[in-house]
Amino acid sequence: MKGLLKFITCGSVDDGKSTLIGHILYDAKLLYADQEKALALDSKVGSRGGKIDYSLLLDGLMAEREQGITIDVAYRYFTTDKRSFIVADTPGHEEYTRNMAVGASFADLAVILVDASQGVLVQTRRHARICSLMGIRYFVFAVNKMDLIGYSQPRFLEIQKQIEALSEELSLENIKIIPLSATEGDNVTAKSKNITWYSGEPLLEYLENIDIDADDSEQGFYMPIQRVCRPDRTFRGSQGQIESGSISVGDEITVLPSGEKAHIKNIFVTDKPAETAYKGQPVTLTLDREVDVSRGCVFTRDNDIPVCKKLTVSLLWMDDQPLAAPKEYLVKLGTKTGSGILTKIDHAVDVNTGEKVSVDTLSKNGLAVCEILLAEGITADTFKNHKTLGEFILIDRVTNMTSACGVVLETQMTEQANKASFINGEITARGDIFEEFFYDASSLNVLKYQPVHQTYAIGDKLPLKGESYSYPENFDILVLRDKTAVIVRGGKIERIVPFDDYSYSGEAVVNGRGFEIKVSSQADVERFLDEYAPEDAEFFKRWMKFDTYRKVVFSGGKL
Repeated sequence: MKGLLKFITCGSVDDGKSTLIGHILYDAKLLYADQEKALALDSKVGSRGGKIDYSLLLDGLMAEREQGITIDVAYRYFTTDKRSFIVADTPGHEEYTRNMAVGASFADLAVILVDASQGVLVQTRRHARICSLMGIRYFVFAVNKMDLIGYSQPRFLEIQKQIEALSEELSLENIKIIPLSATEGDNVTAKSKNITWYSGEPLLEYLENIDIDADDSEQGFYMPIQRVCRPDRTFRGSQGQIESGSISVGDEITVLPSGEKAHIKNIFVTDKPAETAYKGQPVTLTLDREVDVSRGCVFTRDNDIPVCKKLTVSLLWMDDQPLAAPKEYLVKLGTKTGSGILTKIDHAVDVNTGEKVSVDTLSKNGLAVCEILLAEGITADTFKNHKTLGEFILIDRVTNMTSACGVVLETQMTEQANKASFINGEITARGDIFEEFFYDASSLNVLKYQPVHQTYAIGDKLPLKGESYSYPENFDILVLRDKTAVIVRGGKIERIVPFDDYSYSGEAVVNGRGFEIKVSSQADVERFLDEYAPEDAEFFKRWMKFDTYRKVVFSGGKL
């Protein structure tokens, strides 16, 4: 018997998703006697003239039956002689796309229905994109309602070309196209006598036999920590589910994000000790020494998972309120939840054409590529490398509602945050003068976003104007923590020198953060440097002016 198959049905509204799954359950004799009787009675008052309405087996909400559409995600577990299944019947209406995304997040395979009388629609494309976004690699396109077009092979071939074009556009893998009729049962659980020109297997047989290959692309062992177990003072165990690889007693692991190393002392699967544990098992691990471990940490071995501060992501916007960057959210990735700022929308994606569209806001059910800056370094990776550490949700800090879900496309490691901004041979300086700041109304905080990691050398032209800063063409930068002066003339770097080689020239002077230094002579500069005390508030009040060249971004404007 093959392993469990988790799949979803999706597609445009009224394409017959619930009817299809209901017919599989009915034909495969997977209903109790009282369910069959209830179905027969309910069908008498339905829209099929007394014939069995198979969708009623899944459309359980009163609102769904009244409207004749699926609103919520209906999960069903069933078993045939060859395989066990969990199916999520997802809504087709655009209004409930976010519900469909929830169903897609758990599935290995997607059955996307296409109405034979209408062909591939916008919502069909949207659902295919979302399934691909959620990492589904196996697709069945069920061309439904073949009975309504007289089981026409030419029409099926037309739709097949549309599906093949869509699959090529989205780079979908493992495609199967099956003509069927969910209401009449053609090619659902048995070969259709009406579609003799189709030589393939019916849908249920295909689902029973398909091999969903294990995702072998993930390298090494990793386990996000769900909780730390302390039943008494003598025991401290880290609990979680192994997402890749295996672990044995005595193996050395790395704890991220701290980077500390330790050896596995004990492994418990439930409450039973074990020598080795494998992918998919929930376990409790103890270490041979005290290491700071909490929820959100990750145990790793034989891989190179980074600790990141900035993410480039592809997301589905799920909030009723449009997305307008920048804004702060709670970012839940793996078992870690922390603050992050969605700094900008790189581009939206047109669901119909796949075209990249430049936008300032994103409405509900929109797809986009965005940048997220994290308040602290977290363990994350691209979705293609490590699935569990590459998928996330954004949570609104005020309403606590899920605003978006998506996957990580690119990561930027924390070490890059300390990259030098200015360099001249052996001389380096870490200026922050081109970083942006904004005021987040929900958290009442001034936060730094869009950090700049570019390095500038002598002769380079500088970006003197941004959303929250504006510098003159000629000015001097004194980077106090690195004792380095950067002389800017005509918007370009003229010199980068140590403080010993710097002389005041009468031009404006700023510190490494971009704040004006109140000096008007060489003597002022020398006194300023002599008195420099990084933790003395009075020093900064005496020598610095904070609003000359910098402002704070607020809802696209200025404070």
